Amino acid sequence: MDLDGTLVKLDTLHQALFLLLRRDPASIFRIPGWMAKGKAYLKEQVMQRVTLDASALPYHKPFLKYLRQEHKNGRTLILATASNYRTANAVADHLGLFTDIISSSIDTNMRHARKLAAIQERFPKFSYAGNDAADFPIWDAADEIILVNPSQAAREKYAKNSTEIFTETRPIARMLVKAMRCQQWLKNLLIFSPILLAHKFTDLETLLQAGIAFFAFSFAASSIYVLNDLFDLSADQHHPRKCHRPFAAGDLPITVGALLIPLLALVSLILGMLLPLPFLLTLLVYYAITTIYSWRLKQKEIIDVLTLAILYSMRIVAGSVATGTAASSWFIIFAIFLFLSLALVKRLSELREMKDTCETENTHRERGYTVEDLPILMAFGTASGYLSAFVFTMYLNSEWVTEIYSRPDLLWFFCPLLLYWITRIWLLAWRGQMHDDPLAFAAKDPHTYVVGALSVATILFAI
Repeated sequence: MDLDGTLVKLDTLHQALFLLLRRDPASIFRIPGWMAKGKAYLKEQVMQRVTLDASALPYHKPFLKYLRQEHKNGRTLILATASNYRTANAVADHLGLFTDIISSSIDTNMRHARKLAAIQERFPKFSYAGNDAADFPIWDAADEIILVNPSQAAREKYAKNSTEIFTETRPIARMLVKAMRCQQWLKNLLIFSPILLAHKFTDLETLLQAGIAFFAFSFAASSIYVLNDLFDLSADQHHPRKCHRPFAAGDLPITVGALLIPLLALVSLILGMLLPLPFLLTLLVYYAITTIYSWRLKQKEIIDVLTLAILYSMRIVAGSVATGTAASSWFIIFAIFLFLSLALVKRLSELREMKDTCETENTHRERGYTVEDLPILMAFGTASGYLSAFVFTMYLNSEWVTEIYSRPDLLWFFCPLLLYWITRIWLLAWRGQMHDDPLAFAAKDPHTYVVGALSVATILFAI
């Protein structure tokens, strides 16, 4: 049987390439030279530098169950793959099912006719399990055809003659939406905050500008989410929940992600060009910072959460320059402290989840924190959250408030609501009951909706 796309639901070389780029960005300049010397040489150079954890790869579960039963029945199983021998050996050692391995070496790419010749040299009669066009010559020579997550062309050509068909797929449209993390677009509603606080929410032209800015930031964010997921493939596969993300689970090809990144960025750029130049510049800076964050900064303790707080606050700035609506400096400072607190909630929740599932090794490698940091993160986060409430009280005493609210004293009711929400978020996080993304948690939390409704009512009465 084949490995990539068959036994494992993704292409191991593609995963290794993104892992290499994550660890050594300069390798992007060496990869074209390796490719010029052939696919086998490329695989050798990449796999010399990175190692995939065979125990964490997304195996095709129904097919693997079948193989275990066949092995138990005494059938000879051979792993025949174009993957580098290091990857093939790691998978074989982990599964313990294979009598022999046929794989690529430094000077031989074991694909198409070469793989068929190697198989026929050892086994005059054989059954073969594969998934796509690269397997056609081998199926034509095989005595038994087994299809595993077959491509449309493979299904049309070989389904009638196959003895087994194994399918483990998810709806593509649903996986694309999940990969783009459209639920995270809620964060970009911050773009509307300047016009709401300036009471311009009845101005249709201003709302339209804010709407365009919202989608520009949303597509930019989705582009970065996909990039982040591709960089984090190996780390996510170790995570108890993130292993179900479309790319980590093999439900979307890595090549689809590689195409989505520039496509989504292009749509974002086109939308950004419809708005004033300061907004476009803000969008480009946001994209640059988020790219650097995904590549390196998220592994740096303290810097990572400060960067997240700045990125959240940039949405407020973007809404301001997109609509020509001034944003209070007090509000921006309030946002920085609040979102720093939420970023620390995210890190604390991730650490608690890793601790509870005994997956701390990956946390040590991919993040700058350890489980011993939990108490100090709690202290930092609660302090930052309460500081945001303090800054809001300073905002209430500013001239800005007295100019735009007829009953500014009513805004003091917002303070206990904010303190309640922050305290509850941190209490749940410390108990291990918080989703690692507090905003995603808030979107499903009834308490948050009650606090939000009371806050909106307070602001409307103050107006």
